Amino acid sequence: MHDQDSTVDYAALKEDIRQAGEKLGFAAIGVARADVGAAAGHLRDWLAAGCHGGMDYMARHAELRAQPALLQPGTITVISVAVDYLPHAKIADQPGQAAISRYAQGRDYHKVVRSRLQKLADAISARIGPFGYRAFSDSAPVMEVEFASQAGLGWRGKHTLLLSKQGSWRFLGEIYTDLPLPPDAPIAEHCGSCTACLSACPTGAIIAPYRVDARRCISYLTIELDGAIPEEFRPLIGNRIYGCDDCQLCCPWNRFAQQGDGEFAPRHGLDTAQLTELFAWSEQQFNDRLAGNPIRRIGHERWLRNIAIGLGNGEATPATLAALNSRADHPSPLVREHVAWALARLGECTD
Repeated sequence: MHDQDSTVDYAALKEDIRQAGEKLGFAAIGVARADVGAAAGHLRDWLAAGCHGGMDYMARHAELRAQPALLQPGTITVISVAVDYLPHAKIADQPGQAAISRYAQGRDYHKVVRSRLQKLADAISARIGPFGYRAFSDSAPVMEVEFASQAGLGWRGKHTLLLSKQGSWRFLGEIYTDLPLPPDAPIAEHCGSCTACLSACPTGAIIAPYRVDARRCISYLTIELDGAIPEEFRPLIGNRIYGCDDCQLCCPWNRFAQQGDGEFAPRHGLDTAQLTELFAWSEQQFNDRLAGNPIRRIGHERWLRNIAIGLGNGEATPATLAALNSRADHPSPLVREHVAWALARLGECTD
């Protein structure tokens, strides 16, 4: 714990933290009180409606999200940071190409952001001595968008992601701390009457402004869901094999987004890869090539499940049919089911 009776000038310390954060590569940094306010009630309503689908941890850890001091005792302040990650402006718009969410084409952001937050905490310690803190980057039950909004980093867009005049291609991170830093002022939201993200969602997952039903969301279906993807959504997934960026691609504010941090540049050609090429990866190749990439956590079986759907939504080329048939007798019932669906769908397309 930090001795708050010391002679520290917390306003000056906050400015030093901001400057140290900029040197570490944070695109924005702000401070909020560790109080989620009305957001706790919105979260409970969302959970009560079942919108979290199979993400049981969301319900299990709801109170930890609502009360930061339960997660890190002594927390009274949240230092919120953003890192730009936009790797390129290419869009995988050919049916045979794999569409992978831009955030997942390069290095695993959890490690990159948390490592920088640790360096920021070390810089604070060097200036004032030991203090109580814990650093997070999408790694614990933290209301990231809420604190980033309170800290003046942006506002909650109608797609529920943090949005700013620099766009939404940003990773967020936080330091929970016992330092009584003066909070920043929130900024006004600038979505106005725009509903582009609601209209663009392929599965209608943004069921109302500021409300996403995860059970319909392609990111949830391709990343979080561990079983079969409901048949009603398979044709709507198109060639998206890991996540979905459609609600960001259509956002007018993203016209102003800058190219992001080089740490997140695409690796292994994930920005240009063909579905058939990725479908051919063995489990060993999947694990080796995606080491240090967030995609690896879904495992090879879900990877094949997702790509089978992408292939089924494409054209019945000899290469596609050969790829699917090569996995038709896969040991996993999950893979076999989605391959059979894809082959049947392509059969219907060629009748």
